[in-house]
Amino acid sequence: MFLSVQSAQASVAPAAFPSRSFPADTITDYYEVETIRMPKGLTAETDGLAIMPDGRIVAGFHRGEIMLYNPKTKTWKLFAEGIHDPLGILAISNSEILVMQRPELTRIKDTNGDGVADEYLTVTDDFGLSGNYHEFAFGPIKDKKGNLYIALNCASNGAGIFPEVRGKLDTLGRPGRMYSAVPYRGWIMKLTPDGKLHPYASGFRSPNSIGFDANGNMYAADNQGDWLGTSKLYHVEEGKHYGHPASLLWKDGFPHVTPSKLPVKMLDSIRTVESVAFPHSRIADSPTQPVLDNTGGKFGPFAGKMLVGEMNHPYLVRLMLETVDGQIQGACAPFLVGSGLHKGNNRLAFASDGSLWIGQTDHGWAGDRGIQHVRWKGKVPLDLADMKLTPTGFALTFTQPLSADQVKQLTNFQFKRYYYEYHEAYGSKQFDVQPVAVTNAVLSPDGRTVTLKLAELKAGYIYELELGNLRSTTQQHLMNHLVCYTLNRLIKDRKM
Repeated sequence: MFLSVQSAQASVAPAAFPSRSFPADTITDYYEVETIRMPKGLTAETDGLAIMPDGRIVAGFHRGEIMLYNPKTKTWKLFAEGIHDPLGILAISNSEILVMQRPELTRIKDTNGDGVADEYLTVTDDFGLSGNYHEFAFGPIKDKKGNLYIALNCASNGAGIFPEVRGKLDTLGRPGRMYSAVPYRGWIMKLTPDGKLHPYASGFRSPNSIGFDANGNMYAADNQGDWLGTSKLYHVEEGKHYGHPASLLWKDGFPHVTPSKLPVKMLDSIRTVESVAFPHSRIADSPTQPVLDNTGGKFGPFAGKMLVGEMNHPYLVRLMLETVDGQIQGACAPFLVGSGLHKGNNRLAFASDGSLWIGQTDHGWAGDRGIQHVRWKGKVPLDLADMKLTPTGFALTFTQPLSADQVKQLTNFQFKRYYYEYHEAYGSKQFDVQPVAVTNAVLSPDGRTVTLKLAELKAGYIYELELGNLRSTTQQHLMNHLVCYTLNRLIKDRKM
């Protein structure tokens, strides 16, 4: 039998459980975080991180070192050096890596088997470089067809450019807080197996790394700033534009004008909106690398979902995505809050044993330095596993069966909705903030899914949910109480 609760029952008092019924479970009962000892004298601003086939960790650091860490012996070895901002690493074999550094994508290889690289080859440098400090470069990631993808940051008006630049210089690209004076700043680029670099998608401000989901969909997390009211996660598709106008200068057929001077309404009409908006301060201030939990359950109950790093908070962000009316959208929630994770979570990589390695940096901003290693202890916490849109509300699926007494109290499901404005100014306040009442809750027979009916659903809003005093049937505590769903599209069939 389904448990159905009407809004009139929202005032029911919390069920009284003896205090001994509540185990003092916290996230540390389910996950353990190890802080790795770094080499003496190393400035451990971790720019890039990957895992070699033999399980060794390869990490790149801000001052140009590429180091290898052996988890079995807990020892470090210098593999390569002299790299400029190695903000992305792809391990090819136990002796070869690709590194995305500021001026180029580089192949680095140990050819004689002594554990130290002796070959550095340029893979591609077919993009502009003005010398501006903010022209970071991210990636690479590789698709199933062998194509590589990299992401190019815009420049900042906080500093100028060099007298000599690489690539065509166009002064129309200079105005604006973040600008693109040389190609292809603000683009994600595709490098085909024949070695040719092609512009793939435009409209990015500071896309600190890219990643694929289980279906091969590409995502990029972009950071709050001009033209980004809050940080966002985009589903990236070829030929589309994602909102920051600076890069439009390098789009074939686009008028030769300063993009930021075009009318906001016109720019709004050509952009592809985000799949997920990360509410500023509530969820993320500076999201980093999206990575797929492909561990098959070795990292806990969230296999097949994606995680995103976050620089300014001591946690990661979990994603719960779905396709509605042909568009990917969904929810985000903090993950590993209170676990001992540091800030500055810049690079993420899952090992074959299902554990997660995290490289951290401050890079002159908020954050910490070093590397941490996260393992699941094998017990399943009570947490939100998934959030899906219904024609009249949301279905919340939990990792454990819920106690029906808490589900009866509709005050345990507090919604509000709001949106961030698309405009040139840096960031945005929340607009049209309104509470949204839950009028009905239905608990599934297995106790794991609560289907909520809301008084209102409107496309174009973020629906923020604060979960209350929910417990599992074994009286486990709910690990995380905050989740935010970006509702771009409604389900067309409203009948229910």
